[in-house]
Amino acid sequence: MSTRLHRSTLQLLSGLVIAIAAVGCASDKTPATADVAVSRAAVDSATSSGAADLAPAELTSARDKMMKANQALAAKDYKAAKEWADLAAADAQLAQSKANSAKATSAANEVQQSVNAMRDELNRSNANANQ
Repeated sequence: MSTRLHRSTLQLLSGLVIAIAAVGCASDKTPATADVAVSRAAVDSATSSGAADLAPAELTSARDKMMKANQALAAKDYKAAKEWADLAAADAQLAQSKANSAKATSAANEVQQSVNAMRDELNRSNANANQ
């Protein structure tokens, strides 16, 4: 009787381990899928901000990592999918930041050129008035 009890206990424990593992795997899918979606949005946002022209290396890196995240998700390797998605999002944010910085620098240069032109105009006007 103790052998039967021992087998029943082992079968019950084995079943519990399998059930816990299945629940663990299923719970990994949702966060990984969400991370991939968030990363895709970050890549799209970087693309919209002009990163293709202003930070092409960073955007290419983000897209490559996004592709690896999608491949891992398709292969049901949710841990790898989450990791690749996180890396893709970081690269996309860097690309967007560089693009925004380049735009701000360009705008500041244009303002400085306008100020210099106005200063030159004012100096000419003052020089003509003094003659």
